[in-house]
Amino acid sequence: MTKRFFKLIALLVICFQVQAQQSDSLFLEAAKIKKKYRLAPIKIEGANFTDKSVIALLSGLTEGEEISIPGDKITDAIKKLWKQGLFEDIQILQDKIEDGKIFLTMKVVERPRLTKFNFKGNVKKSDADELRTKIRLLKERVVTDYLIGTIKNTVRDHYLAKGYYFNKVDITQINDTGTKTPHTILTIKVTKGRKVRIGKVTFIGNTVVKSGKLRRNLDDTKQFRWYNPFNSGKYLEENLEKDLPAIAAKYNSKGYRDARVIKDSVYFISDNRVAIDIYVNEGHKFYFGNFKWFGNTKYRGGQLDTVLNIQAGDVYDQSKLEQKLYMNPNGYDVSSLYLDDGYLFFQAHEQESNVHNDTIDFDIMMYEGKQATINKVTIKGNDKTNDHVIYREIRTKPGQLFRRSDIIRTNRQLAQLGYFDPEKLNVIPTPNAADGTVDIEYIVEEKPSDQIELSGGWGGQTQYNSGGTARGLGIIGTLGLTFNNFSTRNIFKKEAWRPLPAGDGQRLSLRAQTNGIYYQSYNFSFTEPWLGGKKPNSLTVSAFHSLFNNTAEGKYIKVDGIKRINPARSSMSIIGGSIGLGRNLKWPDNYFSMYANVNYNYYELLKYPSFVFQTGFANDLNLGVTISRNSVDAPIYPKSGSNFVLSGQFTPPYSLLNGKNYSDPNLTDAQRYKFIEYQKYKITAEWFTQLTNKKAAEGSEARNLVLRTKIGYGFLARYKKETGFSPFERFYMGGSGISGFQNFVAREIIGLRGYVDNSVSSQTGDPIVARYTMELRYPISLNPSATIFILGFAEAGNSWSNYKQFNPFEVKRSAGLGLRVFLPMFGLLGIDYGWGFDQIPGGGNSNGNGKGQFHFTIGGTLGEL
Repeated sequence: MTKRFFKLIALLVICFQVQAQQSDSLFLEAAKIKKKYRLAPIKIEGANFTDKSVIALLSGLTEGEEISIPGDKITDAIKKLWKQGLFEDIQILQDKIEDGKIFLTMKVVERPRLTKFNFKGNVKKSDADELRTKIRLLKERVVTDYLIGTIKNTVRDHYLAKGYYFNKVDITQINDTGTKTPHTILTIKVTKGRKVRIGKVTFIGNTVVKSGKLRRNLDDTKQFRWYNPFNSGKYLEENLEKDLPAIAAKYNSKGYRDARVIKDSVYFISDNRVAIDIYVNEGHKFYFGNFKWFGNTKYRGGQLDTVLNIQAGDVYDQSKLEQKLYMNPNGYDVSSLYLDDGYLFFQAHEQESNVHNDTIDFDIMMYEGKQATINKVTIKGNDKTNDHVIYREIRTKPGQLFRRSDIIRTNRQLAQLGYFDPEKLNVIPTPNAADGTVDIEYIVEEKPSDQIELSGGWGGQTQYNSGGTARGLGIIGTLGLTFNNFSTRNIFKKEAWRPLPAGDGQRLSLRAQTNGIYYQSYNFSFTEPWLGGKKPNSLTVSAFHSLFNNTAEGKYIKVDGIKRINPARSSMSIIGGSIGLGRNLKWPDNYFSMYANVNYNYYELLKYPSFVFQTGFANDLNLGVTISRNSVDAPIYPKSGSNFVLSGQFTPPYSLLNGKNYSDPNLTDAQRYKFIEYQKYKITAEWFTQLTNKKAAEGSEARNLVLRTKIGYGFLARYKKETGFSPFERFYMGGSGISGFQNFVAREIIGLRGYVDNSVSSQTGDPIVARYTMELRYPISLNPSATIFILGFAEAGNSWSNYKQFNPFEVKRSAGLGLRVFLPMFGLLGIDYGWGFDQIPGGGNSNGNGKGQFHFTIGGTLGEL
């Protein structure tokens, strides 16, 4: 019985297992069969920040669409949502299936949002401000792993660029418990470490070029020297990689064509110093051989040889050959020969044809193409200056042959206007080889050009009262407004006042100076640079009034009821005006211009001690003529070009016409100086030479040393010896050229830094002056909104009371340092500290003899000859 029971149980178990296996098999087969359902509305849970309809849209699942279960649609939806980086967890669950519809629930866990962030560690405020701009973290931004990694890399690269080679960046997240939804606070901890500098740069294998000269060719890989404020000596691997090709280029310029850097080695010599070993292979010295020209039909080979100007036997220099062929910054080249004659499609390719011993022969393969004609000329970027103001400065006209020199000159003319950023000027020629034409587009960027001057200064001149007691002018206030891009034709258009009518290139200047009752000066000038609008003929009109006075009382007082001249008053009054015409010349070349003006000044003096005569009045009617040649490339920080000016100022020769005997001692001052006569000549020459040729990296400025040299002479002459030199228009030398007041046409103030204002000349001025200046300039910033450069200067000058004493080499010398800041609103401002090396007779210890003087200057040419 028992056996039969166990056999029955065993049989039931076996039957159950078989049935179970059959059921499992049927279930798996059913799961493999895809069934299609209509998608019902999706339920979304866990979304606090993100709009639920947006989540559904991003998933790609649409209500009512047909999906297969199983299928890829659900998997793809999860992948799409992961890509958004908004969620930490995503699940799509099946709720139920009814009437062929499938109901899904999408559960998401959102990533936290940013509440705020802060920096921790030795982070300077300036660095923090710069980093905030770079990482651009905004409140409520989703904090993802990618974002954290980006922040780390940005901060690390920031300090790496500053030389902190071992800087570390750690970012911690703290949950913000003050919010209902998940938020986090980021703390960016920076450990800068010590700055790694270059301790030593050693060259190995060089015998021809000394190591010191090779080091100077490394622009950004410099040995750290504490006494050099312009060199941080920081080590950056990318700087070294960028600088190494300059070593081979240095050798190439000396004929070593095959010279190269074999390898470099960087290693630490202390915790914060690295040494760099650079191994060079100099190779052999080569020389130029013969040149043969192929494909040239416009010019003969002999003509091209003359332009190339490289002789057989000259030391091989690849850069020199390329400059002579394509772009010579200091002169003519083969490319400009063709491009200035319309051959825009010209190409030249040099190739070595034969290398024998140490000599290399070249074949120059030419493709001349055909001459290109200018089709369209357009302007882009001017939102203030009217098109016609720019078009009249453009030298490339439709229908003309293309000339590269015209484009270069146009860029210079646009920079000289002062309305555009010279660093952003660009030209895009678009050639069309099919029809032999070219379209030219000039791109400009407006910059502020109007100026306001609101300043106070100390008047350095001295007045005297009737008792002979000196009275200083004291503090002088100045208010000046200069509108350099004014428009008179839009004055009556209400919409043009933004805040003033502008865009026609006219110049309007209003200026007032005063220290109250003792000194007042008012000046007005207006310039139309294109009179008539068709030719560059300028018209300038100006007027002014200046008054110098030593007393608060008026010129007249009443004594016993009778109006009399105030006996205590000492004063000088000047009223004047001028009208001038200028035009550009085409001969000897188109850099020349001429300006002629008629000036009238009326002087009234009352016991004024600073001139040859002290009481009376004088009339000064004169004609001024100026011929100049200006090829300077930029008005604020010139790098190249020159400026030559020859000017003359002439009054009528009254002494030759009026029959007066000027030798008569009985001739009064009123008779002698009623009509002032003189001849005045000035000649100045100025050069700008760029001494370095650093190229600007992307997003940075090209900062190069510039040498400015200038020489100037001034002479005041007379028609008859008996008349003596004019008491007006004399030269006063010394100081910064500013004596507290500027609208003083009775004298010409010439600066000489290192000496007290007007101390080099006599009290009544001198008829002869000479000045020599040399400045070495380096830009700190070339940004048009704040151009800043420093300078070191050496200058010399003197003035003489007569021609017998004149000796151009007998001068007072000085040297010093200076700073110039150009702000569009205020113009060029400067400060200099100069040492005068020579003693001024009767000047005491304050003038020269190695004594230092601070000088402040306003304007670019004030106080200069």
